[in-house]
Amino acid sequence: MHSFEYRHGELYCEQVPVSRIAKEVGTPCYVYSHATLTRHFRAYDGAFKDIPHVVAFAMKANSNLAILRLMAKEGSGVDIVSGGELFRALKAGVPPSKIVFAGVGKSADEIRDALKAGILMFNVESSAELRAIDGVAASVGKKARVALRINPDIDPKTHPYISTGLKKSKFGIAADRALEEYKLASSLDHIEIVGVHAHIGSQLTEVTPFVEALKKVVALVESLKAQGIGIQYLNVGGGLGITYSDEKPPLPKDLAEAIFPLVKDRNLTLVMEPGRVIVGNAGILVTRALYQKDGEAKRFVIVDAAMNDLIRPSLYSAYHDIRPVSESLLARPKHSVDVVGPVCESGDFLAKDRTLPEVKPGDLLAVMSAGAYGFVMASNYNSRPRVPEVLVKDADIHVIRARETYEDLVKGETIPSFLS
Repeated sequence: MHSFEYRHGELYCEQVPVSRIAKEVGTPCYVYSHATLTRHFRAYDGAFKDIPHVVAFAMKANSNLAILRLMAKEGSGVDIVSGGELFRALKAGVPPSKIVFAGVGKSADEIRDALKAGILMFNVESSAELRAIDGVAASVGKKARVALRINPDIDPKTHPYISTGLKKSKFGIAADRALEEYKLASSLDHIEIVGVHAHIGSQLTEVTPFVEALKKVVALVESLKAQGIGIQYLNVGGGLGITYSDEKPPLPKDLAEAIFPLVKDRNLTLVMEPGRVIVGNAGILVTRALYQKDGEAKRFVIVDAAMNDLIRPSLYSAYHDIRPVSESLLARPKHSVDVVGPVCESGDFLAKDRTLPEVKPGDLLAVMSAGAYGFVMASNYNSRPRVPEVLVKDADIHVIRARETYEDLVKGETIPSFLS
């Protein structure tokens, strides 16, 4: 469910015509729906109401301060993977007690900042990292709360770049070494074991991989208990998929129903790290057609958005539905086209071999399901300023990130005096 639909002959976001947003802030631009964001969070949080739990929004999916504040006001924590994300989360008012720090390459400075902030826990990915956290915690006179991330070697049946729970993945500790690593953790003076963590991948469209991974993790919890190592938090990660095209992913309530029998009566608090499932279909990228070009073998629609604005199609061959903002375009003759941007790369495309109504210069298009891993992965490649982000609530437009200027592109750069 999302709040982007045709009304009065054009695409609306809640009560605002998308064409009005394009007129006021220009194109390209990202547009998010407040109603969709809150509805998705509440659906996920509410699905687990019968289980003690913490929702830690995976902010790598969308880290705009306004989105994070919205999540915090709804009661969410966040899953972070860098010091910069920690800074953003705190700036947005996320309680440190609901912040979980994941990632394989935490630096000493990042660990120190997180300890000083008083985060809920670190998801630890290796024995080397465990010792590093112990050392930093000793230097600041604190104990670090940790959960070891276990790699259960479960195939999530998703894109290989976003599969994280297989043996060949860089993430986590092999399940057959978990007991040994927990014994190491229990021997370190400045480490407090509080949890177990597993996250097997993103854009999962079946419940079965979640269940199979959780079975292994629950068995580990029981083994740890027998060794005298108590666990308070069971972090099941995130990864629930969304509909981009014809996928039919499970709903949060389906996941909750599958998980509940495995965790009930275990005196554990679940930690969950949903990202895409909350923000993915809550955002679109609005772009304007510049040219139509008939090549020798293909027809191209050249638009003002590019791979630097939304890299998922180029990086993952990801599908994003593309809709005309004006509903009248749907009556035009249809053609198979590549929708491409101005970036000087053959890999710069938003869609390939896509059947669309004829698109003429000036027409507005909406690239759907762009709320997750859209702006956060944007770059300044080809010295293109990053685009604005807009949050719509009811009939109001809120610019939550201004469009960058050319001056922003060179901020922080200097020309040495010897080149004067």
